[in-house]
Amino acid sequence: MDLTVGDLLKEQGERLRLELVAGEKSLGRRITVPDLNRPGLALSGFTESFRAERVQIFGNGEQAYLRAAEAKKLSEALSAMLAVEGLPCVIVTHNAVVPPALMGACRKHHVPLLKSAFDTATLTSELSEALESRLAPTTTVHGVLVDVYGLGVLIQGEAGIGKSECALELLKRGHILVADDAVQIQHRRGGYLRGTCPEPLKNHMEVRGLGVIDAKLLFGIGAILDRTRVELAIRLETWNANTTYDRTGLETKKLSILDVEIPLIRIPVSPGRNLAVLIEVAALNQRLRTQGYFSAETFNQRLIDRMRVKERGA
Repeated sequence: MDLTVGDLLKEQGERLRLELVAGEKSLGRRITVPDLNRPGLALSGFTESFRAERVQIFGNGEQAYLRAAEAKKLSEALSAMLAVEGLPCVIVTHNAVVPPALMGACRKHHVPLLKSAFDTATLTSELSEALESRLAPTTTVHGVLVDVYGLGVLIQGEAGIGKSECALELLKRGHILVADDAVQIQHRRGGYLRGTCPEPLKNHMEVRGLGVIDAKLLFGIGAILDRTRVELAIRLETWNANTTYDRTGLETKKLSILDVEIPLIRIPVSPGRNLAVLIEVAALNQRLRTQGYFSAETFNQRLIDRMRVKERGA
């Protein structure tokens, strides 16, 4: 997603206690990555591996070097840094007085210069999270996202098959709703998926015959979660006698979202099946799998071992 320095100031300026010092006419510069850079080596003149595409953070160490360095050498190093095309902006932490050399170099190369009242550790932590939330690859999928026993379960299926009704039953059983109907999913650093609810739909569910309901008011604040890691997909399918369904658990299927694969379980829907209980068991079984225990494979191996013992006995 596109993000400029001006957008950053507008969206996060108050929360991150950011103040524009110079470069008002250059706020259209784009921020393309969520990573930040401490330009210690670049200040000493070594720019071979300088990450100019990142927001540049000047903490106490960089500020001390700016005050102590020889003027000519410092001017050359700053010019080499700030002249690189694509550098978004510079942020000085601790609400420090901006050293004149840095102020002059930013103005010369038309680089936005900001300062924050936060210390360096706090700013880098908060800013990295804000940038990743804004810049991470994002998609919206149709379905319901519920946190079941601490595991984010994405429930999908054709319209009218009972996804929301299933989520309601899970809520009654003490589990937590993240999103209904539309689930916004991000590919986060570390190769995992994080699901949230688009703001207009937050806390609400649409149930055929009942209409739109407020899950937060009906079930309480404890039944609502802003976000969760998406670790399992359940696909509800209308029962078809001609379709073969996995009965052993040995068959492994995956769902790919934003190039990240998560386990997929197909559950046929027919009268009398308690889908909420099945999803609870699926979530618990998936947690066992993440801990290295595969029930179906263990059972299968026991049968094989038993048959081998009988063959030797015969």
